[in-house]
Amino acid sequence: MTKTSTSAKDVAELAGVSRAAVSRCFTPGASISPETRARILKAADTLGYQVNRLASGLIRNESGIVALISAELATPFRSKLLAALTEALQRAGKVALVINTDGSNDSAQEALRQAISYRTDAAIFLSGMPARSLAETCQRNGMRLVLISRNGHHPGSLLVRSQDEEAGRRALAMLRAAGCERPALASSLTGTPSLLARERGFREAAREAGIEPAEARLGATSYDTGLELGMSLLTRPDRPDGIFCTTDLMACGVMDAARWRLGIRIPDQLSLIGFDDIPQAGWEGYDLTTFQQPVEDIASRSVEWLISKESGSEIEELILEPRLKSRSSVKRGTGGSDQTASA
Repeated sequence: MTKTSTSAKDVAELAGVSRAAVSRCFTPGASISPETRARILKAADTLGYQVNRLASGLIRNESGIVALISAELATPFRSKLLAALTEALQRAGKVALVINTDGSNDSAQEALRQAISYRTDAAIFLSGMPARSLAETCQRNGMRLVLISRNGHHPGSLLVRSQDEEAGRRALAMLRAAGCERPALASSLTGTPSLLARERGFREAAREAGIEPAEARLGATSYDTGLELGMSLLTRPDRPDGIFCTTDLMACGVMDAARWRLGIRIPDQLSLIGFDDIPQAGWEGYDLTTFQQPVEDIASRSVEWLISKESGSEIEELILEPRLKSRSSVKRGTGGSDQTASA
């Protein structure tokens, strides 16, 4: 029997189960015993049977396809978030279609048009700065929207963000508790809503404490930018003794500039705090104190919202608290980083 002529009824007969059991086996989240599932899957493999989800979805006016739209896919945090989202979508029985916006806006628009031609159900914009027009195109074509770490005023969408401004304030408090008298801020010129909020929180907390922090903002959000930021800040006559970097990737660059180019000891002479908790932050070579974005929570709750909510006119917000990960890059002072962990 050929693959195209095999039906669910054939699978049911070979497995010795009902047609309904075959349906449950191939429906994500449906209740079925492990033994029955194994028997059905073995029969399906023998017969070469595959569920035509696209055809069944189109009957319900759904394709099951969700577009993931993002820039800077190669950066550690973005790839970590992308992995979590694709896994959550797969668990929900959805298909992820990735659109990379690092190229020109025209190429991203063409990729999006192709996605729409497959009747894509929804789009998730990962943190970054894809053009606003892409989100508007999605919504005009009836796609539901999740916007992660982005501003937006799209009716019926979900806005997901961390408490970035509060994290910036906590970072300043940590550096002061560690005895830092000359705190500084290091960031990129990318200007995403999340980075700007972290900068704003740190800057405002410093000014409330009567401190005017040194600042450096350069280039893209990258390791190389971190090297430049480190050299810019740490060669000043009034060299900072504590720096809050708005991402871990830049913090790793600042740390390497300090240690290997300038011979500055961390944390004895310089305390460093990052944000994101990328895998490299936990490596022994960095052991960076940072704020951990709840990536798994972001992914699971975004997908849960997509599959459980009906389209409406309200904009919903999901605000998550980043968790402090205290490591060895912050000097232990009278208050110490543990004191501010619960701040």
